Formats: sequence, C-alpha cells, structure tokens
Amino acid sequence: MTSAVYLRSMKFFEKFVPAKMLPMWKHPAGPQTVFFWAPLFKWGLVIAGLGDLSRPAEKISLPQAGALAATGFIWSRYSLVIIPKNWSLCSVNFFVGLTAAYSCVRSIKYQMSIKDKEE
Repeated sequence: MTSAVYLRSMKFFEKFVPAKMLPMWKHPAGPQTVFFWAPLFKWGLVIAGLGDLSRPAEKISLPQAGALAATGFIWSRYSLVIIPKNWSLCSVNFFVGLTAAYSCVRSIKYQMSIKDKEE
C-alpha cells in the first residue's frame, strides 16, 4: 500500500522535474530512493555535532562520541562498497565521524588536564 502511494506520487512529481535534472531524478541513488533521503536527514547528526563544539568539554560523553566517530568512519567506507556507490552517504558519514572524533579529542584533552591538576 505505502509503496504504491509512494510510486504514484513520484510519477506525479516527475512531470515537474526539469529535463536537465531527469538523469539525477532517475539515478539509482536519486530522490526516488532511500539512498537519497537517508543521507539528507542524517545531516541532522552533523548539525548536532557542530552544536556540541560549543558544549563544555566536561559535558561531552566520550563513549557516545567515540561510538559516533567509529560508526561514521565505518559507514563511510561501507557506502563506497555498496551498489550503487553512494557519495552522499559517504560524505555525511565522514562528517559525522569527523565532528564526533573532534569531540573525543576535546574530551580526552580535558580529562588529561584534570589528571595533571590532581598530580
């Protein structure tokens, strides 16, 4: 049911797609597939990661940031192995990993500075 509604709506919207944009529209990783929409919405994680840059280092969860960094980099690699190659998914996962790795570094530096003050 949902699939049929989605397919009909995509056929309806295709009428409004400019001729120059049709190759992208019909691409295996184009707007008619999950390969397009999943990375688009995942940019929310990157925005959240950028928001964490202003968070005090003592409030950063190292396990959470580490898990996000690891999964970001792992999925970046995976997105280049799957067919069709999904460069959009690769880029969003790379930036998720990058922002989370930076948060990890900030947290570790903070924890090391606390240990230095105690000694």
